[in-house]
Amino acid sequence: MLRAAGVGVGDEVIVPAFGNVEVSEAVTLAGARPVFADIDPVSYCLDASAVEAVVTPRTAAVVVVHRFGRPADVAGLHVVGQRHGLLVLEQGESEEPSDEVAQRRQRAAYLDAKLRGVQTPDVGVGHTYQQYVVRVPGNGRPDRDAFARSLRVRGVECWVPVKTPVHRLPAFRECVVLPETERAAEETLALPVDGALTKRDMQRTVSACNALGGLLQPAF
Repeated sequence: MLRAAGVGVGDEVIVPAFGNVEVSEAVTLAGARPVFADIDPVSYCLDASAVEAVVTPRTAAVVVVHRFGRPADVAGLHVVGQRHGLLVLEQGESEEPSDEVAQRRQRAAYLDAKLRGVQTPDVGVGHTYQQYVVRVPGNGRPDRDAFARSLRVRGVECWVPVKTPVHRLPAFRECVVLPETERAAEETLALPVDGALTKRDMQRTVSACNALGGLLQPAF
């Protein structure tokens, strides 16, 4: 995709660090250098103002990655691209049958209404909930990882969607300041919303999360 677009040696390509390493690897394979920009804390996708802040004369392109089923601010990123003469390339998530998306949205709406003590995801426009990602801030008490362990003990499947941001990986380690990316990596937790879940499964998830709400109270 990048080579076909004319991106190559000496170019810089702006990418997110919050997500899969494959995008950064593709930039490197094209002979270019990945430059990491911070994310929007609501969508978990590239933030247009953060992208503009890292543009240099060598910047050739921006790779926009939609995350967890919530679309990125493509319009805002295209404005930045037009202003600086950059290619704006999108990496979309796989399309899924509408009935599966509808079932996930229904389960997500149930969790939105019932969960307490965690920050539920923003609905956004066109969210398909490929992952239902909440935030579990530590507040000086047991953190996201402790919360996840406690959920699993209670029979609730959950997982950390992005364990290590790409800019922290040995092959791409860079001294960049990405506060929203770091915070998201420390606080996010994905809960199940797939169509196979029963009402009892959903109730178990809510009960387990709400029983652990005390973990989110400030320490004294």
